[in-house]
Formats: sequence, C-alpha cells, structure tokens
Amino acid sequence: MSLANNHKQPLLRVENLAKTYEKQSLAGQRNEVRAIDGVSFSIFPGTTLAIVGESGSGKSTLASCLACLEIPTAGSIWLEGVDIVKLPEKGRRAVRRKAQLVFQDPASSLNPRWSVAEILAEPLLLQGNLGREEVRQRSRSLLSQVGLSADMAEKAAAELSGGQRQRLAIARALTLEPKLLILDEALSALDCSIQAQIANLLQDLQNALGMTYVFISHDLAMAAHLGDAIAVMNRGRIVEQGPPTEVLKRPKDEITRNLVAAVPRMKLPPSQAPEF
Repeated sequence: MSLANNHKQPLLRVENLAKTYEKQSLAGQRNEVRAIDGVSFSIFPGTTLAIVGESGSGKSTLASCLACLEIPTAGSIWLEGVDIVKLPEKGRRAVRRKAQLVFQDPASSLNPRWSVAEILAEPLLLQGNLGREEVRQRSRSLLSQVGLSADMAEKAAAELSGGQRQRLAIARALTLEPKLLILDEALSALDCSIQAQIANLLQDLQNALGMTYVFISHDLAMAAHLGDAIAVMNRGRIVEQGPPTEVLKRPKDEITRNLVAAVPRMKLPPSQAPEF
C-alpha cells in the first residue's frame, strides 16, 4: 500500500460510468439489466483502489470496461487525461497496452501448451521492435521480478502450480510496461498462504515500479490490506468509499456492514473495531 500524492493528477478518473445489457426472457420479452449504474472514482499514480462487493455487484463488468474489453453505455473513463470511451477501436487497442487485466484463473488466459518463455515473448515479439536476444533477456528479467527462476522458462504453463501460474500471468501483464494493472479476483482461487505471497509480490512491484492497481475482490480483509482506498459496490453502484480504516471502523452502508461482519479473520485493534 502506498500513499497518494495530492499534487499529481489522477492516472485514472471514472465519471458516471454505466453499462447496460439487454436480456430476453423465456416469453420473448426484452429487459434492460444495468450491470454498472453511475460509477465514479479517481486513482492517483502509484496507489491502489480496492473494489469489493458480492457476486453480481458489477465488479467484473467494471474491470472489463476499464481494460477496454467492454464499451460502456454511458459515462467517461479518463486514463492519463484521455477519455478512452470515445476512442475508435485502433485507439482502444493502444490503451490495452497501458491498462492490463489479470484474471482470477490464469489458466483461462495462458495457453497451457506454450512454454513460459513463449508466453512472455509473444507480446514482446508482436511489438516488432525487439530482437530475439532482447526478448529473451526481457523475459528472464520479468521472471525474476515476479519471483520465478530462470530455469522455469522452458516449462509448459500446465506444469506450473496455481501460484506460479498467477505469477506468470502478472509477469505477462507487465511485459508492455503498463501504467495500470486491473486485478479481477486475482487472489481468490489461491489458498491463504499463496494469497499472502502474491499480495506481497504486488506490493513489492508497486514500490519498485510505481504501479497503479485496481484490486477487485470479494475479500474485504485483503482489500483493506492492499488498498489505499476501498470502494464497496452493490447492484452496479458504489455505495461507499474511503480509506480502509474509515470504511472498516464506521461502515455506513448495510452491504459494507455485512461484508465486515462476514470476515472472521479480520481482527482489528479496539481503536479500529467496527461501529455498528
């Protein structure tokens, strides 16, 4: 966790974002479903916004919009002063290099038949301005950054453990030196000890590289550990946001109070105990 610099402009500013889907019932009736409904927030460089909420609250849809994988129905997403919602597809492709998404299940985003070296080399080779030796050196550097040994380079992704695959997914996300990492439930499929290791890795990378994170989770304890600020979502809206200690100690919304009460391992000192 790092502190925001109030003298900087936000790296990411989201204003009144909305995403609506059309669903058809069995009777043929078409209904609109608002997955995101008027979401606004800002994130400063080198800081982490943790977005928490129950399943179906709109967190993953928001992640897809931020990563330019979904086009919002309304609102703005300002990344480095550019409203990426208004960009044509060519411009959106360029944005995807700056805002990388790390998924819950790395197996879904990594080709299991490819070697670790091939997975890391692909985005670098697609750039077209690096030679083979430069790509090899960059790949080895990335492995070192995420705590994987160089001798893993020739292993297939399918041979790696869950924690190793998630480290590899983070390394791949870093290949094009993005400004923003969007971590969509990136720790939830791991056991507690591996979660702690990856959380420590994320903090080390943030300190070393100045990374900015959107950390999306249903785990309020981990959100409080990693986040400089917490935003709580429910039914597509942010119902509460603020510093972790404020949100945990004085939760204002019922959804937040339920999330706090549902985390038995969140043992706060008396001065930070929730005030219900």
